[in-house]
Amino acid sequence: MAATPPEHDKPAPPELTLWATARTVWPWLCRGSLTCLEWERACARWLHRATVWPSMLIGMRFVSGLSDGLVWYLAFPALLLWGGPSGLHCALRLAGMSGVNLLIYKALKQGTGRPRPFKTCPGIRVCARPLDEYSFPSGHTLHAVAFGVILSTYYPVLAWPLGVFAALVALSRVVLGLHYPSDVLIGALIGAVSAWATLNLF
Repeated sequence: MAATPPEHDKPAPPELTLWATARTVWPWLCRGSLTCLEWERACARWLHRATVWPSMLIGMRFVSGLSDGLVWYLAFPALLLWGGPSGLHCALRLAGMSGVNLLIYKALKQGTGRPRPFKTCPGIRVCARPLDEYSFPSGHTLHAVAFGVILSTYYPVLAWPLGVFAALVALSRVVLGLHYPSDVLIGALIGAVSAWATLNLF
């Protein structure tokens, strides 16, 4: 009768060997969403440190406040008064796109229910008044990118100023403790896609 090999001499099951290889080659596969969350929190905390400088805090609050809606509300009468032959058409596209985007981001916020960083991330405090309860996605960034793309298409001279403004809006929302980086990235993506769809389908 053949002797049973010692336990330590038995080959490891294939799935364990593959898992060990994965852990060696791709460590993030073993940490999954926890790694993403911790990375986001670390990035948010690092950017939030900028609020120790009063001038930076004032500037970020100013940019974020402009994107609360005032700039975009003023865009409509400005287009009608000084937008030239394309002003009305541009304003109508912006209005339609804004309505659809509002429904999209409200549904996503209620559906995901992601708390804002200042509520759940140690080391981050709220530095500006949030307009609603949830974090994902960033509506400010979504609208800044969407409006920027549409307006830049009609008036190319505005491309650089609006691009810089959208980037500063996204940055301000993280610095002020209101959003995580993924909130603004997804918001920007939705804004860009909605602007593309508006320009090409309507």
